[in-house]
Amino acid sequence: MKRALLAVVLLTAGCSGDDTPVVRTAEVERTTVAETVDAPGSVGARASASVSAPTDAKVEQVLVQDGATVAAGTVLVRLSSEPAQERLRQARAAQASAASGAVDVPRADLGPLQDALDAAAAAAFTAGRAAAAQIDDPEQRRQAEQQVAQAEQQYRAASAAARRTLAQVDSGAQSLEDALAAVAGSQRAQASVAVSAAQATVDALTVRAPLGGVVTLGGDGAPAPSGDLAGLLGGLPPALAAQVPSTGSTGNAQTDGLPVGAQVSSGATLLSLTDVGGLTVTAEIDETDVLLVKTGQSATVELDAVPDATYPAKVAAVDVTPTASAGGGVTYRVRLTLAGGQTADGNPAPKPKPGMSAIVDLQVRTSQQVLAVPSAAVVRDDGKDAVFTVEDGRVQRVEVTLGAQGEDAVEVTRGLQGGEQVVVRDADRLEDGQAVDS
Repeated sequence: MKRALLAVVLLTAGCSGDDTPVVRTAEVERTTVAETVDAPGSVGARASASVSAPTDAKVEQVLVQDGATVAAGTVLVRLSSEPAQERLRQARAAQASAASGAVDVPRADLGPLQDALDAAAAAAFTAGRAAAAQIDDPEQRRQAEQQVAQAEQQYRAASAAARRTLAQVDSGAQSLEDALAAVAGSQRAQASVAVSAAQATVDALTVRAPLGGVVTLGGDGAPAPSGDLAGLLGGLPPALAAQVPSTGSTGNAQTDGLPVGAQVSSGATLLSLTDVGGLTVTAEIDETDVLLVKTGQSATVELDAVPDATYPAKVAAVDVTPTASAGGGVTYRVRLTLAGGQTADGNPAPKPKPGMSAIVDLQVRTSQQVLAVPSAAVVRDDGKDAVFTVEDGRVQRVEVTLGAQGEDAVEVTRGLQGGEQVVVRDADRLEDGQAVDS
């Protein structure tokens, strides 16, 4: 639905005695046209969070009153859980065991023995060659030297094979040591993670405010509803997830609060916090209007609870995904920041409460000092917009292009020059070239 800030007084048409229609006209002139979009909405808190129990526990202390306003980080509740403490002790013991565990592969260093064997063999071959050289008979000396050379060659081949085998043994032992070291490192890492998770659970037994706001003690006994951020961090341990602020509902708080000594289950809502320091409004904008809505645009908000007051607001965000409306249409959520309002007599308006119903008037387009005609002057036929101008007692149908569209006046960006007289009532009953009285 469109509204306008410009009002144009329209006069009714009559008929002359000779059946020539009498029309009322208005001059096309420059003025300011403001186009607005109306949408239903509701007031919300700037932020809210539900805090849930990190594990099965007992309520030891409640350090805050229901309805109190607290700062972020304030200790609100202390819980106790012997199972959680025991899990921490076990995790620390496993970590200590993993840190002290070292695996060494026993192996003998056979390199020096092979070196000694090679040295002894070399000495023996040297002595053999010397002995062969003392033989007087040339043929016998040749045969002896040949035998020494063959024996030396065979030994060298055996020595090389032995050294290759020693190298393989050393390499295998090193590979085994590397594998065992990797296993030990993995065990130490796992133990460290287990300690961190167990410690986080124990730390979360001291419940702190994840944000500043008004405290509502108690819950519905069911796991706390997760907000947008909690949903994205669903992989966190419960102890850490319990401290994640939620921008969604705060749950159904009960009036019986959170009694000391009560047993609470893991995930049960302990309390909720609502930051009312800055209020917001969420409006449902129809798909036919949402493309006109931009971040930073101004708006005026009216509340059912305070009918004689208006509250200024500003668009903070426009959703990119649609939401099915109750009527079956498609709407988009637009979030606005809400400022303090004024009553009709100029006094400060009451501060709204989250959940109040609202009507939001978004100022989506304003055209300053443009050619404009009364809204009633525009007729639409076959998908085209037109007006009827009056000149020399006859009307002329003129197709126009419209810009900003207010409730009472619309901008004309093409088709008129200014100064024309246009029919402002019952224009859809006229025909091009028809004679009229004005």
